[in-house]
Amino acid sequence: MPPFRAHQKPLKAAMFVNVLGDTAIRPPMMRRPLAPMPKSGPRYNEFITVPKVRVIDEAGENLGVMFTREAIEQAAEVGLDLVEVSPNADPPVCKFLDIGKFKYEAQKKANLARKTQKTQEIKEIKMRPNIDDHDYDTKMKKVNDFIEEGDKVKITLRFRGRELSHQQLGMALLQRVAEDVVEVAKVEAYPRMEGRQMLMVLSPKG
Repeated sequence: MPPFRAHQKPLKAAMFVNVLGDTAIRPPMMRRPLAPMPKSGPRYNEFITVPKVRVIDEAGENLGVMFTREAIEQAAEVGLDLVEVSPNADPPVCKFLDIGKFKYEAQKKANLARKTQKTQEIKEIKMRPNIDDHDYDTKMKKVNDFIEEGDKVKITLRFRGRELSHQQLGMALLQRVAEDVVEVAKVEAYPRMEGRQMLMVLSPKG
């Protein structure tokens, strides 16, 4: 190699590559980052880690067992993803699906289920051990209304003064209540005393 002279311009980086040839250090190739691992929902495409899967195509036809990589490629050829639908099978069962559409439909079903699911509440009906028939009928109408709406009902009897020494009256009244709703409700919590109160809980029959 000729000696370097002061009037010569320094070689550019591209020239060093030409001079050094194969010994030049080239920057490493950057790989496209993988999509993040799904936090919920089924595994799909490169997140399916088993070597072989049973494959169902987009038309529902069983294509048999094949290597996972091959199945992913076949799904991609028809513009779909390989989605694991039965992970506990041996081997796992996968299907050609659009993962975005699949997740959207699953989320829509979950939202609909939450909207239609009624939160069961516990309603309270208070009575006196010596309640008269008119008041009893009025209270029982409310009990039946709550049961029909799918709610539980807590019957509370409050004893005053000397009434506490006649708890059998309360037991008889609660027994009457249970018998009057036997067609639509069952006793979930049997009568018990809490201080000066006797409680019983009814729940709708399944």
